[in-house]
Amino acid sequence: MADIVVKAAYGSVVEDEGMLFVGFAAGEEEDEGYVLFRQSLGGGPVWFEVSDEAFGAEDAVERVVGGPKGLEIAIAPGKLAAFGFAGSVAVRIGPQCEDATAALESLRAMLGPLFVDG
Repeated sequence: MADIVVKAAYGSVVEDEGMLFVGFAAGEEEDEGYVLFRQSLGGGPVWFEVSDEAFGAEDAVERVVGGPKGLEIAIAPGKLAAFGFAGSVAVRIGPQCEDATAALESLRAMLGPLFVDG
């Protein structure tokens, strides 16, 4: 069972100022949960954050497992403090999640071998 759970209503893929952003959000309000992955369009380290920039770090993702219910994200052991010592994040992606397919495809490309099917 995940330490943090985000029930995604929206997926998004945005390119801005040389960066690629892939995210999933529970809603459009500031206080609703989200996960965000960010990487330079040229490649390099991936920034991952959960619901607030204060809870994020570069190279924090150890593995992402995609399955029928969504994503299970394992946090790298050396980065746990940046996430309040949470070791895992679940992103529940149901059939009503807007733009989930595009976000999942972009995330798979961004993470490469860190993204596995469960």
